Amino acid sequence: MIFSNMSLSELAQNFIVLFVAITVHEYAHGMIAYRLGDPTAKAMGRLTLNPMAHLDPLGALMLLFCRFGWAKPVPINPYYFDDQKKGTIMVSIAGPLSNLTVAFIVATIYPFLFILSPSLFDPNAFLGELFLVCIIINIKFAIFNLIPFPPLDGSKILFSILPYRAYNKLLEYERYGTIVLLVLSFSGLLGRILDFVISPIWGIYINWINFLLRLFT
Repeated sequence: MIFSNMSLSELAQNFIVLFVAITVHEYAHGMIAYRLGDPTAKAMGRLTLNPMAHLDPLGALMLLFCRFGWAKPVPINPYYFDDQKKGTIMVSIAGPLSNLTVAFIVATIYPFLFILSPSLFDPNAFLGELFLVCIIINIKFAIFNLIPFPPLDGSKILFSILPYRAYNKLLEYERYGTIVLLVLSFSGLLGRILDFVISPIWGIYINWINFLLRLFT
């Protein structure tokens, strides 16, 4: 589904949430790397929650046309880590984990906000939709980045647990990964896969909201 099929309200919600999700994701990478002794992200001005510092032109175009995109990867130098493989895994998993954390926090507070102000946080109102979109996109973004396919975070986690010989061999094909992901995104197949994965999670959450509404009202 492309943005041309969406209302202005839906466009605004998706752009707001996507830029927040991407910014938090990249900031988490940089912060964990910094805590592990790598000053590269901080030195290059990437240890910030300013979305403009993380904006990637091609990733932004993908946001416009495919409802999915990416930011400029935060530069990491694993040679600063005491244990390069362990450090790389920790930095890589920090991004998806940050998105799941955002989704969990929003998912936790949303039902109570809705109970306090049903008209303002109704699922069909702008703020209500914004909260729900925030949950969905952050979970999708986390799952997407955990796919063990280059250049996604999941591939860096996978490569780091492989023997060095296999790791170096797989790195030769990393540049082709972006092309494959672009094809999957434009074809809509990637979106359908993510929707399929998140559907059971979303169903459980909706049941939870309904339970809270019955409990408090």
